[in-house]
Amino acid sequence: MATLRLLIGALLVGLLAAQTPAKKKTGKELQASFEAHKGDFDYLLGEWQFTSVSKEHGPGKGFWTAVRLTTGQILDEFRVVGDNRETWYVTSTLRSYNAGLDRWELVGMVEGGGLQDVGTARRVGDEVHIEQKFGVATGNTSVLRIRYYNIQPDRFSWTADRSTDGGKTWSKEDQKIEAHRIGPARSLDALAPAR
Repeated sequence: MATLRLLIGALLVGLLAAQTPAKKKTGKELQASFEAHKGDFDYLLGEWQFTSVSKEHGPGKGFWTAVRLTTGQILDEFRVVGDNRETWYVTSTLRSYNAGLDRWELVGMVEGGGLQDVGTARRVGDEVHIEQKFGVATGNTSVLRIRYYNIQPDRFSWTADRSTDGGKTWSKEDQKIEAHRIGPARSLDALAPAR
């Protein structure tokens, strides 16, 4: 019993340490970090049509829409559709910048999947890189290392390496997406405005 308590305590300390900045930042430093990175995902805002290729599922297509919330986060919906535009798969992702840890944090949500598909992202030069877990609720967890590149006002490319064994081995370019803009960037008004 004491060994179990010690193990749980060590696990909790490790989890908290992963969420704790190495150096406490001042309010000015936090604000400067937020200002420097708040636009990292601005290219994604708007409505997109995409084509995709997956080693597991073959070719696909769909629609992707992203909006900025009044509090600065990005909310998007990614929908894979069939030939008659019937929905095959849909997920929503909330992206929020963590100024204390100097990174974006993401949580993907599918119906019945809870809030377990988490990840982190950073802007790297002209690209955005994400590492995120998927399928946690089903027990079929995979990790994707996603790279957004060739980012232009009217298009972007996306590729992901995939691991199903916790990062020991990777399927390179397991999925690819080519997205083309079909609607302008937009924001979502406050859900509970002051009246």
